[in-house]
Amino acid sequence: MAVEAQNDRPMYDCRNAFVETLEALAATDERIVAVANDSVGSSKLGGFQKKFPERLVNVGIAEQMLVGAGAGLANGGKIPFVSAASCFLTGRALEQIKADIAYSDTNVKLVGQSSGVAYGELGATHHSIEDFAWLRPLTNITTIVPADPWETAEAVKWAAAHEGPVYIRLSRMPVPALEIAKRTFEPGKAELVRDGSDLTIIACGTMVHLAVGAAEILAAEGVLARVLNHSTINPLDEAAILQAGETGAVVTVEEASVRGGLGGAVAEFLATHRPVPIEIMGFPGFAPTGSVEWLFAQNGLTAEGIASAARKALSRKDT
Repeated sequence: MAVEAQNDRPMYDCRNAFVETLEALAATDERIVAVANDSVGSSKLGGFQKKFPERLVNVGIAEQMLVGAGAGLANGGKIPFVSAASCFLTGRALEQIKADIAYSDTNVKLVGQSSGVAYGELGATHHSIEDFAWLRPLTNITTIVPADPWETAEAVKWAAAHEGPVYIRLSRMPVPALEIAKRTFEPGKAELVRDGSDLTIIACGTMVHLAVGAAEILAAEGVLARVLNHSTINPLDEAAILQAGETGAVVTVEEASVRGGLGGAVAEFLATHRPVPIEIMGFPGFAPTGSVEWLFAQNGLTAEGIASAARKALSRKDT
């Protein structure tokens, strides 16, 4: 469902794609259940609750219990989708995620809602910009950051069929559908959104369409920028990153901390395989209170801001 239009392009809330897909899967597989922490509304699980009232567990504001209940349901043969605001899911319940899900390799699907700085004016306590850094060392949790509604739906389908822990990171911020022909979804495989040979912009989630905008700005200047939608933080598409290094300069952009996330992972790999100039874009530390638009602009997370980082990376190329 399109929620608004931007520059004549329909914009979508990926939470809608999440619940529509989950309800369709649950209609054919009674093992699928949802677990929430007094977040039925913000997770948009109201329809699921009406259709499957016995298959939604609301534990209240108790995130450690939330994750523990999900692990217990998985051990009982269910396929639980454990949904909560990503800042609380990954922060308050990190030990349970580590011990009950990752260490135990339990078949739980974690869904971090309203990620990044989507809560805006609620401030640093509600921003979720550290979750990549917290979860990346838990290498058996497949971590997916969908960029648009199609990818969100495919990620949910894949997660339901996959035997093992998954973290799907969703935003409440509307995004356009990516215009890519013959798309396929495979965790650990980056998606080529736009080709180019002068440098590569690697983005995930809400930043992908902004990266495309940056590439369009650069194209007007004669710079051909490749754009990759790297929607999985675990595992990495090392082949695509190595090819990105071959363009001679890389920019990474994510709605997350610049430490320990997609940019850190790309930099670690390139430093040991093909060192090139790299600019890592995101949030440098705690993000203050403010609208999403203001927070993005203050940190260069706009098409022009990404283009500016690309120019900086290009200025360091082959020097």
